[in-house]
Amino acid sequence: MAAAWWLGQASAGAVCRSVLAVPPRAGLTWKPNRGGSSTAEAPATKVEDDSFLQWFLLLIPVTAFGLGTWQVQRRKWKLKLIADLESRVTAEPIPLPADPMELRNLEYRPVQVRGHFDHSKELYMMPRTMVDPAREAGQLSSSVRSGAYVVTPFHCTDLGIIILVNRGFVPRKKVNPNTRQKGQIEGEVDLVGTVRLTETRKPFVPENNPERNHWHYRDLEAMAKFAGTDPIFIDADFKSTVPGGPIGGQTRVTLRNEHMQYILTWYGLCAATSYLWIKKFLRRTPGT
Repeated sequence: MAAAWWLGQASAGAVCRSVLAVPPRAGLTWKPNRGGSSTAEAPATKVEDDSFLQWFLLLIPVTAFGLGTWQVQRRKWKLKLIADLESRVTAEPIPLPADPMELRNLEYRPVQVRGHFDHSKELYMMPRTMVDPAREAGQLSSSVRSGAYVVTPFHCTDLGIIILVNRGFVPRKKVNPNTRQKGQIEGEVDLVGTVRLTETRKPFVPENNPERNHWHYRDLEAMAKFAGTDPIFIDADFKSTVPGGPIGGQTRVTLRNEHMQYILTWYGLCAATSYLWIKKFLRRTPGT
């Protein structure tokens, strides 16, 4: 009862002072603490920001690991592709199929044909540099010379069709057939060559120029129409070379396999960023 009486007196006194405009006594004014909630919210916000940054930065090593693993699978695929290509290139020659549809799965496969050349309808793929058959397949000659590939219609005796044969490389000064009459093979011959399919024009490669008989890429339909042949194309092997004629064996077999360096790059990035992430978020001292 005494406490209630005292509170009532205090409230009445406060009302009187308010009405009478009496200033409150020093040291007795009550002020609410407005800074308490802000102080409590600041650490919570910092923790949320650190948590988001922690998991966001973890995406870097995780992504790098995934890309490295993907390159491992790509390397396995590329090694199998190279092995299949090598076995195809070194296989024994088979008779050339007469149907172009059968050749779709035979690129780089050696085939054999018998017939004779029609030198009056030569085509020239240029500019080209020579592949040295004495060196590893697909490598350029140590003495780089600019010239052309001589592509000549070939009448296949047994099949009754006319195909295109890349007889090989000639230097620029020998592109004119009058300068190499000795190498123009006459009569019926047996020939071994590598099947090649049509190719699409790569960026920065000029368009073919049938008017000048200059062909920058292998467009079989256009070349066959120009020469009056079937759209079948083979690269003659080096043994077809005759004195004064084009140098055969100009098939470039190149497959880039750089996946190992990609694997090391991505796994190395994964290891480095994982170390930094662990050092930053798992090994930090309290309060940091």
